[in-house]
Amino acid sequence: MDFAPYQSESPEASRSYNRPLSPPVRASTYSPLPASSQLPPPILPPGGGYRPSGWGSGDRETVNQFETSLPIRLDWEAVMAYVLLPPAGGVLLLIMEHKSDYVRFHAWQSSLLFAALVILHAFLMFSAFLSYTLLLVDLGLIAWLSLHAYRDADTLDRCEVPFFGPLASSILDDE
Repeated sequence: MDFAPYQSESPEASRSYNRPLSPPVRASTYSPLPASSQLPPPILPPGGGYRPSGWGSGDRETVNQFETSLPIRLDWEAVMAYVLLPPAGGVLLLIMEHKSDYVRFHAWQSSLLFAALVILHAFLMFSAFLSYTLLLVDLGLIAWLSLHAYRDADTLDRCEVPFFGPLASSILDDE
């Protein structure tokens, strides 16, 4: 068996119990590791990029992607961004959630989208038909986005609404 792939011979071949110890090797001629050009490329996590694993550093890079600040599962927390009285539920999650970028994305998207729809409701309140039609659109969006937030939590895919999704992603990237 070859336990040291960077050595030219097996450790068993150089082991001799009857001969004296070899003289120390000078630091200038001894290189325990191969040159960087001979190293294999690093294996990156599925999201790309490097995520160091450390204990207690407190950086966002050391956080598990499926871990949340609240004692609630990731998929249910992402759904809460849309179901908890939008846009107030999204703002509440933005205040309380610090670890999960997936939940924070859905909280940003919910806050931005439904804040714009609240403003649109204020402009359309003169017409009962338009207000109720917009209410049905709101409920449909809540159901559709909640379903996608729940289903996509396993793969951390983001279901982005055309204008507000990229805006939420850019805000999240700037944090």
